[in-house]
Amino acid sequence: MTGKVLVAYGTTNGSTARIAEAIADVLRKDGLTADALPARTVTGVSSYDAVVVGGGLYAGRWHKDARRFVRQHGRALAERPLWLFSSGPLDPSASERDIPPVPGVKKVMARLDAREHVTFGGCLEEGAKGWVAGMILRSKKGGDFRDFTAIEMWAGRVATDVRGGE
Repeated sequence: MTGKVLVAYGTTNGSTARIAEAIADVLRKDGLTADALPARTVTGVSSYDAVVVGGGLYAGRWHKDARRFVRQHGRALAERPLWLFSSGPLDPSASERDIPPVPGVKKVMARLDAREHVTFGGCLEEGAKGWVAGMILRSKKGGDFRDFTAIEMWAGRVATDVRGGE
């Protein structure tokens, strides 16, 4: 094992991308090689020893790029260590308790034997794309609820697992 990890993500407004980049940064600091890439741009996972896939949550569903990615690369993902994350709650709930995966992600976990899933808080700020995003912002329900300390701690556990539990 070379310690090469892919962090693939589906995002609309960049919040999930920033989480993926933070995860990749921690993996690199722990001595691994990590690429954080938009899921829609990844053509294969064979050069990676392990994969982390994340998606923003929209109306109780994982981002379409994350869903498409796990569908297209399912066979290869099932052959290597896999972790999943979601981002989405626009409130502090993700920092206060474990939020289980939405049903579609739960099915992916079972089908691909993912090691773990975690839900992180989301971020929706002025300038976000989409009609629903605009509605949420107009109702003053947006904000940044990402907890980068929790994200980095989780990424550290992933790094330890990739290295074989050292």
